[in-house]
Amino acid sequence: MALFKSSKSVIRDIEEYIDKIDQGGLLFKKGIVDYLDEREKSFQDVLLSIRKEEGKADTLRRKIENELYLHSLLPEHRGDLMRLLEKMDDIMDLMKENLYQFDVEEPTVPEEIHDDFKRLADLSISAVEELLPAVRVYFTDPKAVKDRLHRVYFYEKETDKLALEIKRSIFKKIPNLRQSQKIHLRYFTLHIENVSDAAEVVADILTIMAIKRIQ
Repeated sequence: MALFKSSKSVIRDIEEYIDKIDQGGLLFKKGIVDYLDEREKSFQDVLLSIRKEEGKADTLRRKIENELYLHSLLPEHRGDLMRLLEKMDDIMDLMKENLYQFDVEEPTVPEEIHDDFKRLADLSISAVEELLPAVRVYFTDPKAVKDRLHRVYFYEKETDKLALEIKRSIFKKIPNLRQSQKIHLRYFTLHIENVSDAAEVVADILTIMAIKRIQ
């Protein structure tokens, strides 16, 4: 604990970095809803916003990494923190790239599964939203990390279940879809699902980091 207290500026930057990931999740959910509801102007605004937030997050991450190395801060935890930041960056990248894929490829999503797609995005981002408090508490109370993370795993599993239901609907229940359209929709289902998978990866890393601090 004392070790972290000596690096308050880095911890503040990490807190700000976490805020950027949180903002990215909110934008991702809004972007999916805007796309499905054909609110083109709002969707384009979201694309612009998430690109800006991702850029700010990258700048913050590089600043944190530089501080950790240049000032020899948190030497015992530096490797773990760098890996944690790298994998959290993957979450932000996935959210931004997924929205841009919607913009570029313009998948035709049947109305029958609009609500399922919105719910899938909501569940997948819930895994991220439950992860972020666990990252914050790691710096103050590592013993509490495990209790926070069980919700990440819950939402990741719920995301997997719904993604499977959507894929089943696409291939078996919705008539008149071309094979190419089915594969295209499966692709977009998978990409939304992958956000919760990325959150699970960070949760696994954080679990080990917390155990190291407790021991």
